[in-house]
Order: sequence, then structure tokens, then C-alpha cells
Amino acid sequence: MNHRKPELVCPAGGLPALKAAVDNGADAVYIGFRDDTNARNFPGLNFGPEETARGMEYAHRAGKKVLLAINTYPQAHNWAIWTTAVDRAAELGIDAVIMADPGLLRYAATHHPNLRLHLSVQASATTYKALEFYHQRFGIQRAVLPRVLSLQQLWHTTANSPVEIEVFGYGSLCVMVEGRCALSSYITGRSPNASGVCSPAESVRWEETALGRESRLNGVLIDRHGLNEAAGYPTLCKGRYYTDAQAYYAIEEPTSLNILDVLPDLLHHGIAAIKVEGRQRSPAYVASVARVLREAIDTCAADPARYLVRNQWTAVLDRLSEGQTHTLGAYHRPWH
Repeated sequence: MNHRKPELVCPAGGLPALKAAVDNGADAVYIGFRDDTNARNFPGLNFGPEETARGMEYAHRAGKKVLLAINTYPQAHNWAIWTTAVDRAAELGIDAVIMADPGLLRYAATHHPNLRLHLSVQASATTYKALEFYHQRFGIQRAVLPRVLSLQQLWHTTANSPVEIEVFGYGSLCVMVEGRCALSSYITGRSPNASGVCSPAESVRWEETALGRESRLNGVLIDRHGLNEAAGYPTLCKGRYYTDAQAYYAIEEPTSLNILDVLPDLLHHGIAAIKVEGRQRSPAYVASVARVLREAIDTCAADPARYLVRNQWTAVLDRLSEGQTHTLGAYHRPWH
């Protein structure tokens, strides 16, 4: 088994978050351009040309990497927007590009053979055979696995993979297999896999009512919260619905993935990188999560046999999680 210390990969929705990640222990930061080519295309987020250059200078001066997410799917009528993004990434000297669309991967491999390619979680590649395909056809060097695998499935894929494996370590869970969700398209008319956001900001409404704080997506009521109840960002998969006259989280309860309990296993099986979700979150969130995971990874790598999750780590991460609770998600399930 490989006991390498995994890279800590942190999100940055803007330059302040990038600096927060670098300053608090991230080995790499992932960003997106300010357009539909990335899966966190929120107003006020992401990077233009100037911010990208400044962010890369800041990160590289500290010996850190900058990864670029071009992880949505182009359509026939707007193909040039995505290929232009790939060209810009190569010109800027981005350390790696994270992509899902096979046609775009082929374009990058053909036109920019020296550009390092990572397979996005949006590609929904869950087996080593799928990773072999992407590696042989496009030369990917790393794959981000979807958050739907049990630990045994993860170990099997990692042991047989021809490329490095990156897994999510903290942040919001996507309960649909990444790359395949159509729920938001049904309500808003916009595809999260093409326009880069599962709950478009212009469709989100919060209303204070006599019954509680209500969240709506394109006018559709998807949740109602009590006075002191934590409320996550309104998405259809994490809304409450009436089933047998009872309102509850029928698909997924708002919570955050947290892998601190299985960190020694991740190191033991040679996971190359641990990724934090949350490019839409604040620089303070990025800084706090980066500090905790940096300390946890370093502590575990120094002495895996004696590693224990510290209460202060859990307390910090619980305060930042959706619903203020955490889970191991699919990792802990006993069935395959």
C-alpha cells in the first residue's frame, strides 16, 4: 500500500478565497472562469483574466498549484466558449484543467498536449475501467471520484486505477450521481450541467412568513424553516416534501461530508488528493476548513497508527456544515 501524503485541494470562488486557501495550508486551489464553463457559475464569483493571473502569481510564489474547472458540458451552438476557455488555460500556464466532456477532453489533448488533464467528478466515472478509457483516449492524469462509492468500492477502484485518485473530503454532498442531475432543469429551465448552477440565483427567493422562513426556487416552495433552524442553500434534492401527509427530507437531508474518521484509510490506500467542496462559500469558510484539514492530514501522515480525530476539528467543521451536522455519506454504507 502507498502511504503518500495526499494533496489538500481547496476551493476559491474569488481572489480573497484563493489567498485564504494558500495561507492556511492548501497544496492546490481550484478556480473557475466567470462564465458557463464551470459548475459554480454564480453572480459575483469566479475569475476574470486579471484575477486569474494575480491568483496564479500568489499561489506559485508560495509553491502551490492552481487548477481550473472547465467541468460543464458545451452544446453544439456554444462549443467555442468552452474551447476558448481551454486555450486560455494553456496560455496562462494553469497547473491542471478539470474537465468532464469527452469532446472537450479530446480538444485539449489534441491542441494542448502539455496541458495536464484531470477528470472531473461531473464525468461520473466510478470504475477503474472507465478511468482506463479516459486515460488511454485523452491522457488524463488524475480523476475526481463521485461521492457515491462505498469504501470497498473506492479501494478497488484506486488499486486498479491507471491514474491518481482524488476524493472529496469535506463539503456539501451531491446526492445525484454527478453529471446526471436534471431536477433543477425541471423547475428552472436551466441545466446545472450546461449553465453551471443547480439553483440559479435569479430563481431563489427567501420569504419570512408567519409559518417560518420559506425558500422557493422559481416560485416553487421547497422548504420552510423554524426560528432557530439552520437553512442550507435551497436545492430541490435537499428540500422537504409531503409524503403520506408528513413533510420531511425525502431525498437527502442537508448535511456535509466529513472524512476525518477514515483519513488513515485514505492515506493507506494511496489517495492522491483530498478535495474540499465550496467555491460558492466565503473566504472565512475556506480558511477554517483548510486549517483543520491541513492539521489533520499532517497529524495522520506523521503517525497513522495513533491518529485520532480531535474534538476541536469536529467542532469547527460542524459549525460550517449544511444543517450543522456531518456524515461519511456513501463511504459508510455496508452494501455495494
